[in-house]
Amino acid sequence: MRQHPCLARLLGSAAVLALLTAGLGGCQTAGMPDITGALGARAEARASADPKRAVDVYGEQYRAHPKSVEAALKYGQALRASGQRAQAVAVLEQANLTIPGNRQLLGLYGRALVDNGNFQLGFDVLGRAHTPQNPDWRILSVQGTALDQLGRHDQAREYYSSALKIVPEEPSVLSNLGMSYVLSGDLPKAETVLRRAYASPKADARVRQNLGLVVGLQGRFAEAESIVKADLPADEAAANVAYLRQMLDGRRKPRPGAQAELNAARARS
Repeated sequence: MRQHPCLARLLGSAAVLALLTAGLGGCQTAGMPDITGALGARAEARASADPKRAVDVYGEQYRAHPKSVEAALKYGQALRASGQRAQAVAVLEQANLTIPGNRQLLGLYGRALVDNGNFQLGFDVLGRAHTPQNPDWRILSVQGTALDQLGRHDQAREYYSSALKIVPEEPSVLSNLGMSYVLSGDLPKAETVLRRAYASPKADARVRQNLGLVVGLQGRFAEAESIVKADLPADEAAANVAYLRQMLDGRRKPRPGAQAELNAARARS
């Protein structure tokens, strides 16, 4: 069965409680603007469309210019996008040693650490990627997810709250907050928060899948099914519904490797 990208969030969420999903909002590293390059539009387009090619192209560029922030950012992001989490950590660690103090590099390095399950170190690195005087809501949200993974849910919610003061009702942050309540077993509260996220015109498929999961966990499968298949072609909708059913049926028996799949889902956020 072909896996739809949204399913990564659902897949990873199967095993905390026994399930967790956090659907981190925004695909770019917190605080990192669009990266422009010197490859030319055609080469850039080809690399963007093919994760393996992106790793090859940007890796070559980085090796040729190891002191280039732009080259390091592109290569690190390409490695993350292709699922090479440990390699992304290694490359970005070296880049931060070569170019110390760059907040964009620190932001991407912190995200890569969280992707790879290094939650405490990732949290600490992300704290150096912005300042209390100029906080970045995306970084705050990622720090919240790291704290959730460490079991520090109340503290995580303080970070989500701080992010929401900067971007009120931002659906990606609300989605993370909602899944924090899933982690602590408060499904009604999780649903309330996720419905706020779902109501936003900016809500994406990750928000819908998280809400569908929480609704399904409360036994309302027909409603959950209608949520998870919204706005999808018929084959992908059917795949999502099948996976949701599989997860809800297997709640008491978490699948091996589910935590690794969760980290992979975070890597794509």
